[in-house]
Amino acid sequence: MNRTSIACFVTCLLGLLPSGAVRAEQPIRDHDIVADDYFSIGVITTLSVAPDGRHVAYVEQRWEPPDDKRNSDLWVVSTETKETQRLTFDKAGEGLPQWSPDGRFVYFTANYKRAGEDNPPYDGKTQVWRIAPGGDLLAITRVKDGVGLFELSRDGKTLYYTVGSEETEDDWKEMKTKHKDLQYGHGVTKFSRVYKLDLQNWRTEKLIDDKRVIRSMRVAPDQSRIAMITTPAEELIHNEGWSRIDLYDAKAKEVSIVTEDGWRKDHPSPFGWVDDASWSADGKALGFTVSFDGYPPRIYVAEWGTGESPTRTELKRPDGVTVSSGTLRWRGESRTLCFSGEDHARSRVYAIADVREGRQGSVTTLTPGDVTVAGYGFSRSGDAMAIITSTHTDPPDVYLVKSAGRLDRLTNVNPQVDTWKLPQISLVQWKAPDGAEVEGILELPSDHKKGDPPLPMVVELHGGPTSATLYQMQFWIYGRTLLPAKGYALLSPNYRGSTGYGDKFLTDLVGRENDIEVKDILAGVDAMVERGIADPQRLGVSGWSNGGFLTNCLITQTDRFKAASSGAGVIDQVIQWGTEDTPGHVINFMKGNFPWSNPAQFLAGSPLAKLDKVRTPTLIHVGEKDERVPAANARTLYRALRFYLKVPTELAVYPGEGHGLTTYKHRKAKMDWDLAWFDRYIMGKTSETPKESKPETPAS
Repeated sequence: MNRTSIACFVTCLLGLLPSGAVRAEQPIRDHDIVADDYFSIGVITTLSVAPDGRHVAYVEQRWEPPDDKRNSDLWVVSTETKETQRLTFDKAGEGLPQWSPDGRFVYFTANYKRAGEDNPPYDGKTQVWRIAPGGDLLAITRVKDGVGLFELSRDGKTLYYTVGSEETEDDWKEMKTKHKDLQYGHGVTKFSRVYKLDLQNWRTEKLIDDKRVIRSMRVAPDQSRIAMITTPAEELIHNEGWSRIDLYDAKAKEVSIVTEDGWRKDHPSPFGWVDDASWSADGKALGFTVSFDGYPPRIYVAEWGTGESPTRTELKRPDGVTVSSGTLRWRGESRTLCFSGEDHARSRVYAIADVREGRQGSVTTLTPGDVTVAGYGFSRSGDAMAIITSTHTDPPDVYLVKSAGRLDRLTNVNPQVDTWKLPQISLVQWKAPDGAEVEGILELPSDHKKGDPPLPMVVELHGGPTSATLYQMQFWIYGRTLLPAKGYALLSPNYRGSTGYGDKFLTDLVGRENDIEVKDILAGVDAMVERGIADPQRLGVSGWSNGGFLTNCLITQTDRFKAASSGAGVIDQVIQWGTEDTPGHVINFMKGNFPWSNPAQFLAGSPLAKLDKVRTPTLIHVGEKDERVPAANARTLYRALRFYLKVPTELAVYPGEGHGLTTYKHRKAKMDWDLAWFDRYIMGKTSETPKESKPETPAS
C-alpha cells in the first residue's frame, strides 16, 4: 500500500484526532457497519524505529480467508515520503522486528514452513531471520526445535538468543519419563539456555546453561551484562511472586540476582510479577516494572556505580497515572526513562528526566491529548519518536511524534473505514452511591441526535479488572462499534478497580468485589436513563473475563436487564482460586485470604450464592481449554439457570480455545450469537420463533 497514492483530504475532523494529527476533508460515510466488517481490519501490533529515524518497521495482522486465523506480516514505512513497503508474504507469524545499527536490515522471528522440509530453517520452527527492504530473506539461526527470545547487539555484530530444553526432575523422574505423554502438575520444565552467535564468523557459543525459565532477556549496550527475567518453572503462578531479575556478567561468566529474596517486603502483595526490563545507553542503569492484580504497577531502576552490586530505587509515578507494564524505554543516549501510562481512558507516553544515582527529575508528557498509545519507539539518538495509536475515527496506525506532541500520520492501514458510519463516541461521568466520580465511554448510533427517543442500551464491561476501556474507536467482538451500528447505545464503564484514575480508585476494589464496582455500574445505568439516553425497559449487559464475572454479578442483583451475554466469567471464587492459572489474582482481591481462612469473604465475592435471584435470559460463552477462567464456571452457571431456575439460557463452548477466541469462525459465531440474543430479548425481534423452554429436570 503506497501512502502517497491515497487521496489527501483537508482539515475537518481535527477535534476527533490526537492533538496535532492532520486529516483531510471528511469522506462520505455511507457504509452501514456489519459484523463481517470486523474481519476487514488490519491491526498494527509492534513497531521498531530505524537508528537514523528515517524508517519505521511494523507488524501488521490481518484476516486472510480462507485461513481461520490472522496472519502477521512485516512492513516498513518511510518517515519522509510515507511510502510503505511490505517485506514478508508468508503465513509464518513474523514478529519482534529489530533494526541493524546501520539501518540496512530488519531482524525478526518467523516460523517458515516448506512442504516436505524437516530440517531448519524451513521446518516450521521459530528462527531469527534478516531482510533488507527490497532485498532477500536470510535465515540467521538454524536451531533444531527453534529459538525463543532474541536480541541483536548494539553494534550489530552479535545475536543473542535462547533455546528451550525440557527436563524432568524430582523423585518421580523415572515414572514421569516412562509416561511422558501425560501432563504433570510439576517436575517437568522447559528450561532456557542462552547462546550468542558471532555474525562475522558465524560461530555459536553457549553462555548460560543453569536451570531457569527465561521470560525476557535484555543485553547491555556494551554487552558486559545480560538481564534476564526468570522464574523457576513454567506455570504462570511462578510468575506471580516468584519472578526475579538474574544478571549475567560476561567477564566473570557468573549470574547474580538483582531482586534478591526479601526485596518484595514493601510490596502491596507478594503476588506481583516482574516485567520487561530496559538498559540505559551507558549500560549502567536497568529499569523494570513490577505489576499486580488489584494494585498499581511500580517502576524500579537498578544502577551500577563503582561497586559490583547495584543500588535499587523506586521511582515516583505521576499522580493519577497507571503505568502500563512492560513499556519502559530509555530515550536515546540520555538518562530519561519513558513509559506508557493510562490516565482517564487515554494512554500516553511519559518521560522521567535525569534518572541517576537514586534521584529523578521532572516528568513530562510526550504525547499529550486524546491519544491511546499501543506501542512506541525511538531512533538511536532519541530525536525521532513513532507511536501506534487509534483515533475516534480510525483503528491503530503509525504516527511520527513532532514537536509539542503534534502527530504526523505515516500509515493508513484501513482506508475502508473512511466510508463507515461510525458511532458517536464521548466520555460520560456520574456519581457512585458513595460519591466517587466514575467515568465511561458512551457510543451512540451515527445518526443519533440530541432529543431523540431513548435507545436500547447494552452495558459492556471490560476485563481485568486492573484495566480500562479507552477513549478510541475500537471494533471488537465484545460490542464496541458493532452494537451502536445496530441501533444500540453502548456504555463501557470504567468502574472501581480500573486503571488510569489514581491509586485509590484502583485499590478500592480490593476486598470489595461483587459490591462496590457493581454499584458503580448500576449508577451509570441510572445516569444514562435519567439523561434520556437509555430506555429502562430495553437494557442489556455483556462482558468477557472480569466483564463476564461482573455480568454474572449484575444479573444476581437486579432483574432490570432484559438480556445478558456472559463470556468466560467467574461464578464461584473458590472454584476460580482452585482451578485458574493465576490464583494470586483471587488471593489479592480477597485481601490475602484463602478459602479456609475466610470462607465468608469468598462467598460474598461470588455470584453463585445468589443465583436463585436470576431472571435475565443469559447467553454463556467459554473456551473449551480456558485456563484463566476455566469452563467449570460457565458450566455451573448454565446448569443452575437451565435445569433448576428455568431461565432462558444457552451455553456456547468454543472447541480448542483458551481465554480468548482466536479463529475467524469462533469470533464470528460470538458476534452473531450476541446480536441475535440481544435482538430477541431486548428489541423483541427475531428471525427464529422463540419456543417455550421446558428443560428436563435431572433425576434426584
